[in-house]
Amino acid sequence: MVRFLLLLVLSIVVTQAFWRVVGGIIEGIQGPTRTPSNGRARNSGVPQQGVQMVRDPVCGTFLLPERAVTLVDGSRRVHFCSEACRDKYRARTA
Repeated sequence: MVRFLLLLVLSIVVTQAFWRVVGGIIEGIQGPTRTPSNGRARNSGVPQQGVQMVRDPVCGTFLLPERAVTLVDGSRRVHFCSEACRDKYRARTA
């Protein structure tokens, strides 16, 4: 009886894993599905509408402001792609 229950649980776990893999493959081929509540792609870090990006003054990388490392320089906010670029900027302006 215990052996039967263990096999049943194992088969359920294996079946769920199989269908998750198949679902991931299908989503990868078709692209992410849209959720009806907000119209944005599920599990996507890419915004669906245009977003104003900022440029790192040290290396020139464009990035989203909410993901940037920031520094207030006088009356303006400067955005950086990393702490290393921020430190280079500080050293250059000091």
